[in-house]
Amino acid sequence: MPLSSGTPASRREAGRADPDWWRQAAVYQVYPRSFADSDADGIGDLQGLISRIGYLTALHVDAIWLSPFYPSALADGGYDVDDYRDVDRRLGTLDDFAELARRLHAAGLKVIVDIVPNHSSNRHRWFTAALAAGRGSPARDRYIFRDGRGYGGAQPPSDWLSVVGGPAWTQVPDGQWYLHLFTPEQPDLNWTNRQVRDDFLKTLRFWSDLGADGFRVDVAHGLAKDLAGPMTGTGGQLDAAAPPGSHPLWDRDEVHEIYAEWRQVFNEYDPPRTAVAEAWVAAARRPRYASRDGLGQAFNFDLLEAGWDAAQFRAIITDNLADARLHGSSTTWVLSNHDVVRHATRYGLPLAAQAGNTAGKAWLQSGGATPGLDHELGLRRAHAATMLMLALPGSAYLYQGEELGLHEVADLPADARQDPVFLRSAGADTGRDGCRVPLPWTASGPSFGFGLGPAHLPQPGWFGPLSVAEQEADPDSTLSLYRRALAWRRTLRAAEELDWPDCADPEVVHFRRPGGWHSVTNFGAGPIELPPGRTILASTRAPGRVLPPNATAWVLGDSE
Repeated sequence: MPLSSGTPASRREAGRADPDWWRQAAVYQVYPRSFADSDADGIGDLQGLISRIGYLTALHVDAIWLSPFYPSALADGGYDVDDYRDVDRRLGTLDDFAELARRLHAAGLKVIVDIVPNHSSNRHRWFTAALAAGRGSPARDRYIFRDGRGYGGAQPPSDWLSVVGGPAWTQVPDGQWYLHLFTPEQPDLNWTNRQVRDDFLKTLRFWSDLGADGFRVDVAHGLAKDLAGPMTGTGGQLDAAAPPGSHPLWDRDEVHEIYAEWRQVFNEYDPPRTAVAEAWVAAARRPRYASRDGLGQAFNFDLLEAGWDAAQFRAIITDNLADARLHGSSTTWVLSNHDVVRHATRYGLPLAAQAGNTAGKAWLQSGGATPGLDHELGLRRAHAATMLMLALPGSAYLYQGEELGLHEVADLPADARQDPVFLRSAGADTGRDGCRVPLPWTASGPSFGFGLGPAHLPQPGWFGPLSVAEQEADPDSTLSLYRRALAWRRTLRAAEELDWPDCADPEVVHFRRPGGWHSVTNFGAGPIELPPGRTILASTRAPGRVLPPNATAWVLGDSE
């Protein structure tokens, strides 16, 4: 049995005493519209989340990251924001958010709010004012408007493509074009405009004053842009040949001037607020986002993008921890989130199809019928990978539903899909809805306990046996494994370092944390012998001192 993780009161005291709580936190991502529905409208909401705080404390996580809950037309899952300082009425009110923050804090949990600074929605009051004001107006300068090319400006200013497919420019009635690196409903903001900068500083203070402990920064590498040069090439993709910091749209050096101002706001609070950058940049470019003068952390997606391969895992761990030591930052680890195929599915696919950001596209496009997917193998590997991740120094980010062992829902009907990636590609890309299907809380009911009526995305019948109610009663379930692993992680929390004991087997990833905590993962095809000590947890039943293939064990050995 795991050691006691302490009472909520002791966790609250520890949290207040440690301003660096985020450096080794276990953070649970909540996609609010798919977590729990309190009012039977099929959409998850803040009161639904409040009703499940006991579930979150029993999971032994340290913080909750809330994906966007702002007013939105949902052109892109809530990342098209109408008002940065309000709550979508379908999800609740500002009073509900304040109550949620209070109750999470009372339970010893921190609150991380998703902020979307690269673009607003096209329903934001600033954008409607920009359309009404016309060319050259101060209102238009908050966004990126340009005249078109060709006769009468009828062609877009460049051939850039949006990240979600289709052109990155849309024309307005007076003939000008505005830039949107995502959907047309998400016009990019102009971060050279002082009013834009000041308004976001106000937004950071607004949510911090309401109880936010930190922020997840969407598209953090996209705010600074340089449109002075020739606008050619594909804007939706990084140009690998461009010198670091020189791409006109992505990861420009001057973006860190913006985050230096944010850091001044974060440091107005005690403890200081923190943030984590969603920045899809080269590893060498991450440290500036993660610096103490900037956001504090940056997502490391390297494990998410790796296949089930010991050499890849070992190199990723070594390189990222070396970078963290060099720059004094705290690394982050993540295997699943709201934008990628769930890792329980990825690891069941052939190795070539396991890379996180493009995983299983052929399988998804076939509605899950492509040969080669092994659900049981994928789940075994997912258990092993999660335990390995939770044993690493740094922060671990978990995505709702992975603690239930949920696989990707591949066979959603076309008329139920909501992702603009699917809609803008005419179905050529199935998009991200398959990992955003609402959670099953009970084995039956119109939405498996998610709410009193049908959910906004249809849930498959196989969700029932994977529901929370079914798994809580099973000591061998995925949920039970996560609870034990997270409880042990908190109990064994050690300095931010590890060492690599001698290991001749290239198919084994074996490291040791301070205090003699060993993590051993068997990537090979045959069983291996565990190091001396007491096995406190294994991802699958392990006979004696033997660890089967596709499994991880934690062993308490000597402290040397």
